Amino acid sequence: MEAISIGLFGLGTVGTGVVRIIESHQDKLMHQVGCPVVIKKILVKDVAKPRSVDLDQDLLTTNPEEILYDPEIDVVIEVMGGVAETKDLLLKALKEGKHIVTANKDLMALHGSELLTAASENGCDLFYEASVAGGIPILRGLADGLASDRITKMMGIVNGTTNYILTKMNTEGRAYLEVLKEAQELGFAEADPTADVEGLDAARKMAILATLGFSMKIDLDDVGVSGISQITEEDLRYGRQLGYTMKLIGYAHREGEKVEVSVQPTFLPDTHPLASVQNEYNAVYVYGEAVGETMFYGPGAGSLPTATAVVSDLVGIMKNLRLGVNGRSAVTPQFPKHLKDPSERFAKYFIRLHVQDEVGVFADITAVFAEFGVSFEKILQLPVKKNEVAEIVLVTHHASLTNYEHILQHLNDMQAVKQIKSSYRVEGNSL
Repeated sequence: MEAISIGLFGLGTVGTGVVRIIESHQDKLMHQVGCPVVIKKILVKDVAKPRSVDLDQDLLTTNPEEILYDPEIDVVIEVMGGVAETKDLLLKALKEGKHIVTANKDLMALHGSELLTAASENGCDLFYEASVAGGIPILRGLADGLASDRITKMMGIVNGTTNYILTKMNTEGRAYLEVLKEAQELGFAEADPTADVEGLDAARKMAILATLGFSMKIDLDDVGVSGISQITEEDLRYGRQLGYTMKLIGYAHREGEKVEVSVQPTFLPDTHPLASVQNEYNAVYVYGEAVGETMFYGPGAGSLPTATAVVSDLVGIMKNLRLGVNGRSAVTPQFPKHLKDPSERFAKYFIRLHVQDEVGVFADITAVFAEFGVSFEKILQLPVKKNEVAEIVLVTHHASLTNYEHILQHLNDMQAVKQIKSSYRVEGNSL
């Protein structure tokens, strides 16, 4: 079999890793698919820019047409990012019969269905393992390893930046802004960290996971999102007192025909396996009706872990080429989308209040919760030294989102409640 020729879109952190792996693992690739793999052309913005890998300058181009319309290029690997322009380029590549590997979570979250349909219509493969959780083979696990099971729930840590920040805040008692600055200096956080710290990056990944895991087209707008920028050292300290660790959790749950998908700061029991996932590492729990619980854990980002996922997808395409089955792996969603109403979404909640330090105030607060049928699992009451204010920390039993939002509104309206300092979801004591 002749060599497989690759066109590479992008030569940043991941693109450089792809080049290194393809060059250093030729013997492994030959063993897997029976032919050499050659990078024929690389699309870059600036051909004169210094690179951390040694490359023949003739490989570099600023013109995507040199890749799109080269009949010898079999596969396009897209690791340059971007959405609208990148989507147009990949659609053109598919029309030219080129298979696609992409690490672009933004693109797949927003336009995955369109691209997968185009791939199928043109007899092409489109693989995107690296778009979620870096080097962890979670998408392949869902699509292949758990293909016969019915997935009911997925929850996990799918953003390394926020996990690094929360780990440092929790273990070292440091402030959010201080740790964020350190993360930026170390390269774990972008200069503009908004997509990470406000939960948008994780939301895109959860939309991809939920679409694949539930075989239901979940759009980014269907994911409820809140980030970590408002979390304080006090929140984490009280959580520790109650036996909890804070993580930014992506959560997707199916009950019957209805689903909910969210990304939000969540208190987990210290005994929960996800509570021990530290720093930039990712982990995803998957629950199937037949298999029960499985956990995928590993580095969620970085040059070589993400590039490993990209090259693994490339191997999958090359094996399909040998078998002549390209373009048959894409499966359109099986079920129509039905999202849960807020009244059908249940969770435990942590809430921290500053209230007037007077007799009867706690009884009044308790009455508000009782009115909506919500009881308490844990209570902390602490004096605040100034202004005759007391601090109350409550963890509720399960409550519907509708009832909990009503409770928050009632508490806001109470004269005795000075401020709702914070409120977070709490996962149960056991999985």
